[in-house]
Amino acid sequence: MKRLLLLWAMIAVAAGAVAADENTAKQSKAQDRVQAAADVLNEIQSAPDQGIPAEVLGSAECVAVVPSMLKGGFVVGAQYGRGLASCRTPKGWSAPAFFSVKGGSFGLQIGGQAVDLVMLIMNDGGMQKLLSSQFKLGADASVAAGPVGRHAAADTDWKMRAQVLSYSRARGVFAGLELNGAVIRQDKDSTREFYGHMVTPKAALQGEIEPPPDAYPFLQTLAKWAKEASK
Repeated sequence: MKRLLLLWAMIAVAAGAVAADENTAKQSKAQDRVQAAADVLNEIQSAPDQGIPAEVLGSAECVAVVPSMLKGGFVVGAQYGRGLASCRTPKGWSAPAFFSVKGGSFGLQIGGQAVDLVMLIMNDGGMQKLLSSQFKLGADASVAAGPVGRHAAADTDWKMRAQVLSYSRARGVFAGLELNGAVIRQDKDSTREFYGHMVTPKAALQGEIEPPPDAYPFLQTLAKWAKEASK
């Protein structure tokens, strides 16, 4: 009997260790995405004569990054990725909200490569859509390809064009991206993995919760480039 109880105790301990390892692995995936998003933003903004114009980044209410979004097919195909977003608050950039993006037209691009996606939410209307659990670009929120370069040309109308400006980087080439039809929804699995419990996009992006330390790689990078943009 004692041996049987000991065996069950050992099984329980082993099962607990496996569960803990699985939770750690899941959490590390969300943390890896935070670091990858920071790396994407750093690489894009560090490229000479490229990147998001200072005037545009300085005016954005929120910034969303999807590192290594996968796409397939020619012209029309399946696209899917996971990313995170942060919005300006009186205390600084908010805790990240995790989301997935699926579908949407990528224009005349041959599929098969990974694409880094950046979206800037430019006004309160676009931010309100981001605060919801799901919305569709081009239908619920207007979207347009963002201008590229160190400074936006004086004759561009980017301030009036859309609630969301989108960009892509594929094979080292960074450009504005037409992204109509993509569906953005809360990534509940990544949210639970990162925070340990469910957090709504509204609570995260409106500054109702404090950003955890694991969010700092992305938030500090975002703050750095936003500060550069404001100079």
